[in-house]
Parts: sequence; structure tokens; C-alpha cells
Amino acid sequence: MVFLDTTLEQTIHTSGILRCLECGKCTAICPIARYDGGFSPRVTVGRALTQRDNELLDDDRLWTCLNCFQCSQVCPANIDYSALTLAVRTQARKRGQAALCTHGEAIHVWMRMMTQPELKQDRLGWLSPISDFRFSIFDSSPATRHSAHDTLFFAGCAPYYDALFAPLGIAGASVAQASLRILNALGIEPQILAGERCCGHDLLWEGDVDRFLQLARLNAEMIRASGVKRIISACPECVRALKVDYPAFGVRLGVEVVHLSELLADSNSKLKISNRKSKMVTYHDPCRLGRHLGIYAAPRKALEQLGYQVVEMRHNRRNATCCGTNGWTHCGAANKAIQVQRLREAKATGADVLVTACLKCQIHFKCALMDQQMADEIGIEMVDWSELVVGWV
Repeated sequence: MVFLDTTLEQTIHTSGILRCLECGKCTAICPIARYDGGFSPRVTVGRALTQRDNELLDDDRLWTCLNCFQCSQVCPANIDYSALTLAVRTQARKRGQAALCTHGEAIHVWMRMMTQPELKQDRLGWLSPISDFRFSIFDSSPATRHSAHDTLFFAGCAPYYDALFAPLGIAGASVAQASLRILNALGIEPQILAGERCCGHDLLWEGDVDRFLQLARLNAEMIRASGVKRIISACPECVRALKVDYPAFGVRLGVEVVHLSELLADSNSKLKISNRKSKMVTYHDPCRLGRHLGIYAAPRKALEQLGYQVVEMRHNRRNATCCGTNGWTHCGAANKAIQVQRLREAKATGADVLVTACLKCQIHFKCALMDQQMADEIGIEMVDWSELVVGWV
């Protein structure tokens, strides 16, 4: 029986799993394995090495991995476990397997809808409430092909989340607005794509490579046509997709991709700060911004320059605990346990506010806070990094 396609065979070699020492460090640090005894990165590696195809590809726990990179960080053999997970999921999907989607699969439906080239996007509604934003809209028409603005702001799907998560107090449109306000305060009047589509991050990490590529190519065509030299986004997953995954799959943008916190940390002296706030906050490192992209100092530096005292949780920076869920799939008891433990750490710092830099992290934490029995134990005010910053510029 044929077990592996070429992509997975190649990944077995390029990910380094042939060097596995079976030390178990990956499983020991894995946040899912800590609360779900049936999941183990080492077992997955073993199944791939011994070509136990049915056990590997048909195991429902294949989709529970958070791809948080913690296992790869501690592996003495430098195995890229996430690359293996992605390849295995891609092969499993070809066999008809799929992740168990949350929220009635609504988010996945709109991502898949956006892959249709003929479907006109309506991505600019979040701009309408504010009249003094400075930006230009690129809509691929000849009149906008020669904009003087060489920076593009990629908003991502944050404004769409309001439709589902407003009961949790989530305001993704406000995050996009705050980000644009920060850019304007830095003297940047960016272009915004009228036809911007989802970056495709979640589809990729769920093994739906074909649809990810459809989104990537549609976005890339618009970005190249806009003539920009730099893309700025406040979403870590968008930055990861545009900066790392697009070129890795042959979709070249030919532009610099920067997270908003990096820009602000380098340009903070240009801001006219209306009032410096002396307040104690704790900062949660998103997996994609931290371990995936190595951006730890910039968000903290920006907060400190605004006068905030950043107190660290027990697990921080490269050792930060994941928010517990990825890709809007397989959210169960183990995921909630991870979220609760992280909120306990935040509460233990004594900080007034938990600052997140990924809207998904905030959604997942606020979902855990819906448990009224634990409200006193883990309750803490939460705010997105961009919204906190914009209040003082």
C-alpha cells in the first residue's frame, strides 16, 4: 500500500525527524499533551518514521496540535515538528479527513468564499465611522495605480470577528481603527486594499493548501499592482502568512512585511504623546508573533515608552504559554485548561490589565472567562495592544 505522497516523504527528511532521539522533551513541554494524555508529538514522529499510515492519518488528535513551536524550541535534534504536522494534515485532508470546526464553521465558510475571484469584497466598512483617518483606497482601477503612498495597511479579518464575538466584548473593527490611527500619528497615510481577502493562515495550517494558495495569489496580485514597498499589519498571523508562508509556497510579494509593534518601537520618538500613563500591565506573547517570528521586545518597548510598567508572567517571551486554540478547530477541555492556567498567571502578576497583540488570543481568553464559577480566580481586564497604545498618541 502506498503510504506517503512526495510532499510528506520530503518533509520527513527536511523536518529532521530522522534525527529523533526519542527523549520525550517535545511531549513534556507540549501544552495539549499536558491536559490530553492521548496526544504526543513524539508518538506522531514515531508513526511517521515507521510509516504507520492509518494510525497517523486517521487519528483525530492530529488536528489538536496548536503549532505553537514550543516543542521545536526544546528539541535537541532541532526537529521542525510543525512542518511535519502541516504535511501530515495536508495528506490527511486529501484522504477526506478534516478538523472539527468550531463556531458552526462560519469562519471557515467566509475564508473559503473569499477564494472565489469573481466575488467582490466588502472589506472597508470598519473605516466609515471615523472621518479624520488619512489613507487611500486601492481598488485596481487605473486612477489608483499610481498612489504616492508606498505603505499598505493589511487589516486582516479582525473586523469580521465582531459579527460572532461581540457578546464577548470583542471589537475587531476598533483594533483596525486603532492601528490606522497609530500609522497616521507616525505620519503614514497608507493604502488599503478594497479587495483585500483573508491571508489564508488558518486554511494553510489545517492542511487546505489549495485554498490557501488561491487566497495568497489573489492578495499578491493586488499588492503587486498597488506598487507599495512595505506592508504593515497588526495581526501576527497575517504577518506570518505574508512574510513567511507566501514566499515559502512560491507566492512572491517583493515587499517588506512589518508588524505594527516593530514600526512603533523604532519610531516612538516621532509620536506626540498626550499623556504618559503610569499603570502596571502584563503582556501575553502570541505564538505567531513570538516563537514564529521572534518579535518579543518591540511590543514591550512601545508600552514602556508610553509609561506603562510591564510585569512578566511566569512563562513569557519564548517560553510563553499559548492561548490554547488555533485555526478555530478542536476547542475542548484541554484547550480551556490551557486558557485558564494562562489567565491564572496573568492574575498572579498583580497587573491591572492583560495586554494581547492577537485578537484570537483575546477571544479565547474571554471565552474562558465566560465560566462564572472561575471569574474571581482568573478575571482580569483585557485590552488589545493597539487599542492601549492609541489612547495615548
